Amino acid sequence: MKFINIIGTTGSGKSTFARKLAQKRQLQDIELDNLLWLDDWQESADEAFFCKLKSGMEAAPAGWVIDNLYTRSIEMIWSQADTVIWLDYSFSLNLYRLTKRTLWRAMSQKPLWENSNNRENWKIMLSRKSIFLWMLQKYPQNKQRYAAMMQDPEYQHIQFIRLTSPKQAQEFLKRLSGVNCNKKA
Repeated sequence: MKFINIIGTTGSGKSTFARKLAQKRQLQDIELDNLLWLDDWQESADEAFFCKLKSGMEAAPAGWVIDNLYTRSIEMIWSQADTVIWLDYSFSLNLYRLTKRTLWRAMSQKPLWENSNNRENWKIMLSRKSIFLWMLQKYPQNKQRYAAMMQDPEYQHIQFIRLTSPKQAQEFLKRLSGVNCNKKA
């Protein structure tokens, strides 16, 4: 377990889990949102995004933990991934976490990612680009898509781990504390 992708619907805690896992396994943490988003909520063009992603992956020959998965990045990430961890939490838990996180970010006005000036704002939260609308639309689609991908013969080289509660995720991380990170899992 040295090339790991963390997936799940928005609000599941992918970034936090990925940081903790990367630290425990002594791997490079790569946050896709940080690579994708430019200032003022502009997305990187595919070519630029792929270049940044490739550079991040190549800069981590000892291993990486990539948080998130965009359709356009599946081939690049999963061709090298040996493990995919799906944080498959209930809709109500994800919605609660998303609401808490988004409101805190809107009030604090801290930049969301290191490489852009983006901040949560009330206008976007109440618009058609709302992260809440996105979650309502994508949650059921993502569950179906991820379950199907786990069964796809193209991805049988990947170990899939499905964690269905924050307690399972904490126990998973805790178990890694006893693992020698220099040995192949």
